[in-house]
Amino acid sequence: MREFLNQWMPIDASAHGHQVDDLIVLTHWLMAVLFVVWGAYFLFCLYRFNAKRHPRADYVGARTHVSTYGELGVAVVEVVLLAGLSIPAWYKWTHLPQKETNPIEIRVMAEQFAWNIHYPGPDGVFGRSDPKLMSSTNPLGLDPKDPNAKDDIVTLNNLHLPVNRAAVIHVTSKDVIHSFKLPVMRSEQDAIPGMDVPIHFTPIKTNDNGDRWEIACAQLCGLGHYRMRGQLFVHGAAEFDKWMKSAPTAFATQ
Repeated sequence: MREFLNQWMPIDASAHGHQVDDLIVLTHWLMAVLFVVWGAYFLFCLYRFNAKRHPRADYVGARTHVSTYGELGVAVVEVVLLAGLSIPAWYKWTHLPQKETNPIEIRVMAEQFAWNIHYPGPDGVFGRSDPKLMSSTNPLGLDPKDPNAKDDIVTLNNLHLPVNRAAVIHVTSKDVIHSFKLPVMRSEQDAIPGMDVPIHFTPIKTNDNGDRWEIACAQLCGLGHYRMRGQLFVHGAAEFDKWMKSAPTAFATQ
């Protein structure tokens, strides 16, 4: 059924994407079963309790504990889904890749209506930022006096990542709540002002062939929400290193 659903879904370009797709398939099967079961129960009730079969109303109601057992069964299923599926999935999602695996760390700051992408540069250290320093030419408020900020790279609406390397994206916002969504990576996280919320995934496919992979805002954030879009580029290791060397630093044009 996954192949059937994939006809209407974005391509899966992340290591964990198949798990998300499997969950979607499982949910559809569950909804299909519930639809059939509740539909059949509805038809049974129409037949069993119609006025012709029961011309006089029964004010006593159910005389068995079937409904109690049914409610207990539903509660057991919900506990199993919570303890066996939801909590383990959340536990895995909230544990970031270890430093020993050499993940690439990037900051994404949302604003109406754009994505500011911040790379630490060749030194691997993010420069100090201060909201008081934010301006139209310095959207992240980087401190030009901080040595670690000199080589930082800042792009607008363009996210570049290397393939087969874990990526940790620190998502935040400078104005209202946005939602950072990468459909091909099966990843999404609300961008909340004042909060740094990390997400992680590993790209396993490149789009150097010209395919357009979108960065979308999945939260209504204002009148310009419809145009808050960016592009995701996944490169091979050599191509990504080449891009990093050619990308302008944050203060190159100042």
